[in-house]
Amino acid sequence: MFLNNTNNYISIANYYYYPGLFKRKGEFFSWIMMLFRLLFCYKRRLKKMKILVLFYSTYGHIYEMAKAEAEGAQSVPGTEVILRRVPETLSPEILERMQATEAQKKFEHIPVAQVQDLADADAIIFGTPTRFGNMSAQMKTFLDATGQLWARHSLVGKVGAVFTSTNTQHGGQESTILSFMITLLHHGMIIAGLPYTFDGQTTMDEIVGGSPYGASTIVRGDNSHMPSPIELDGARYQGRYVAQLTAKLRS
Repeated sequence: MFLNNTNNYISIANYYYYPGLFKRKGEFFSWIMMLFRLLFCYKRRLKKMKILVLFYSTYGHIYEMAKAEAEGAQSVPGTEVILRRVPETLSPEILERMQATEAQKKFEHIPVAQVQDLADADAIIFGTPTRFGNMSAQMKTFLDATGQLWARHSLVGKVGAVFTSTNTQHGGQESTILSFMITLLHHGMIIAGLPYTFDGQTTMDEIVGGSPYGASTIVRGDNSHMPSPIELDGARYQGRYVAQLTAKLRS
């Protein structure tokens, strides 16, 4: 805040002004202001980027993808990755009937996100399984609580990306990501997808997830199939891509 206050520059100029070195006090003031702005920019460059990977996972597939996204983002120098999960809204009894209790124990150590976590991040990568071509209710409930961030324009100009999972090849991967992006656009975020520079995007050797809209995985109807190597590579690529874009925006 000190560097953003013009009165502070004036005080410094008045205190250190030396007539023999500068002909006019305004010239010295300009020099002081330029010096402090350079110091401010240097300090900002030294500060690590915060990339938030925010996810909801029922059986662990999205959790595995989230770890890959985080790994990709972390590979960019100067990046701090924060992994968070949104609160579960289903009761323990329902999760038990869905046979999800044991699966969720694998990521119960991940801290539950707070709305402020989004405001504190420089970029956010969201992960959700599809629910009839839309994001999960758990993720929607969390995002519905971000009205104050919207009112304060807290996410405007930040990079946002989405990854997902479905049970079948045509189970709504693209519609889930695209409909999710509507919320990000309302927040003024800059959208990042999964470019075709990722080689796995055009593979014909196997059935895999992934689209230009974002990374994804196909888990099969019985949830037995965890993300494949190509799908995890896609998530890593997207995470790295988001971090690289964020670094360019900060430079």
